Amino acid sequence: MNEAIKRAIMEKIRAYQTIMLFRHIRMDGDCAGATKGMKEMLKATYPEKEILLVDGQHSDFLSFLGEDDGPVPDGKYRDALGIVLDVSERDRISNPQYALCREIIKIDHHIETDPYGNLNWVEEERSSACEMVADLYAAFSSEWVLNAQAATYIYMGMVTDSGRFRFSGVTGDTMRLAGLMLDAGVDTETLYAHLYLQDFEALKFKAYVYEHMEKTENGVAYIFVTQDMQRMFGMNFEAASNVISYLENIKDCLCSLAFIDSGSKEEGIRVRLRSRFMTVNQVAQRHHGGGHACAAGATVYSEAEMAALIREADEATRQYKAGHSDWL
Repeated sequence: MNEAIKRAIMEKIRAYQTIMLFRHIRMDGDCAGATKGMKEMLKATYPEKEILLVDGQHSDFLSFLGEDDGPVPDGKYRDALGIVLDVSERDRISNPQYALCREIIKIDHHIETDPYGNLNWVEEERSSACEMVADLYAAFSSEWVLNAQAATYIYMGMVTDSGRFRFSGVTGDTMRLAGLMLDAGVDTETLYAHLYLQDFEALKFKAYVYEHMEKTENGVAYIFVTQDMQRMFGMNFEAASNVISYLENIKDCLCSLAFIDSGSKEEGIRVRLRSRFMTVNQVAQRHHGGGHACAAGATVYSEAEMAALIREADEATRQYKAGHSDWL
């Protein structure tokens, strides 16, 4: 699949002495795993090259992955090949200095809206950007070195972005590529402990959510995580955003919405949208957002806008249920 673009990417990687990796704002497991996994593979394969991941973001959830590189002079960018992973639009790249790079490669699995790279490898049907990194390794495994650390990063991104291999983008290829990572020595017990063990307060927060979540007439489950709720349970914004995972498995509710108050007028109320069977990204696109068909993000700036988004999601759910019988 897309052998020509993969060969072109490899030619650029071979040609540059300095390679810099970039990901999206509000990092998640996929963009962290893709950038860290590719960095580790490139370092192991080309020890003579300088491979840098400069990103000032911090995630408590992903802190076990370790720190990134510190700031570097602008001149370092100007001589570098930039590889941007898991970012659909250039204004979502977390390090704006990426634009200084001599050439840019985009590797992404979101719907193509902004082909900002000199080379663009986009496969929106892929379950994760990490799956694409694993596929790149598989295509050039005779040259690239995959150690256990790189495999762990990549496998972690595949697991988290696919909902533990449950989402519709998962294929036989996904599982075969995940198997290559496992063969390299991933310690799944330790990895899953980092990803899925929960603090006591987080479990109390989950219980509170189940007591206060609401449901629309046609089956949209939703919750508004206010600043007061975040303070009550000592939750930071990142932890509060995980509330969407609590709502995804409710029978008869094909769509779930989590509204998280950022505490900033400029940042607004962040929205996480999830669905099964039906698509939901069209609702997100009408509210300063977008994403995958069944997993998207948006932003609203008032409770009135929040109510409007809920109504739109409810209507989309009604229409889907009216025209289909294959839902649960």
